[in-house]
Amino acid sequence: MSDFPVPAPLNGHGPARIVALCNQKGGVGKTTTTVNLAAALAEYGRRVLVVDFDPQGAASAGLGINPNELDTTIYDLLMRTGVKAEDVIRTTAVEGLDLIPANIDLSAAEVQLVGEVARESTLARGLRGVADDYDVIFIDCQPSLGLLTVNALVAAHGVLIPLACEYFAMRGVALLVETIDKVQDRLNPRLTIDAIIPTMYDGRTLHAQEVVERVQQRFGDQVTESMIHRTVKFPDATVAAEPITTFAPKHAGAEQYRSLARELIARGVAA
Repeated sequence: MSDFPVPAPLNGHGPARIVALCNQKGGVGKTTTTVNLAAALAEYGRRVLVVDFDPQGAASAGLGINPNELDTTIYDLLMRTGVKAEDVIRTTAVEGLDLIPANIDLSAAEVQLVGEVARESTLARGLRGVADDYDVIFIDCQPSLGLLTVNALVAAHGVLIPLACEYFAMRGVALLVETIDKVQDRLNPRLTIDAIIPTMYDGRTLHAQEVVERVQQRFGDQVTESMIHRTVKFPDATVAAEPITTFAPKHAGAEQYRSLARELIARGVAA
């Protein structure tokens, strides 16, 4: 595995590269990757905005904000005239890391957006005003390929695909890649697949090793060298409502996300 260098400090911030974290299969470590990768990039001096785009509000809860106690969320940015991104952004306990939270209200947006003009571009318009304030904007998508996920793909420059190292998770990637190709062809020509991130890897099992080998054969250099191993520390950090980089900063899981952050910076996915 390459030894990715610690990135140099930035002289300024923005404009942001917008990255959607997508996988229509649930339970693959998507929100865990969003929260912890964002925190790792913030450690390296990057200004990061996490957009919680899942009605379950898991990314919001993982960053210490109770989604059920919020007056304004991403739903208001999408559906209410006159609401700007600045109105719904919340600071977190991690320096340099901000959040646009979500709660169950967002589930109504998928239905309401159907009747909107240019409905696929609603999120892109909402984020336009704050893109220059951040180096990276991560959109944590819900586990589906519905209209909300299409909005995320239209707003994004690139896609990160967290892929659990198990057979059924791998099968779903082909459908996701097909959706990304359609969005690229019809709505967002700049969209690229930035990387596929192996998650929940257990090196003790032959099955996990075989899945990684098959994904590497299929996608080549798009698969990151940095892999996220399965550990109980991730759910522990979630319960504590903070990233693993602050909950257990010396744990191997924290180091894996720091390595992933350095690799993505080296790849040009993040500034």
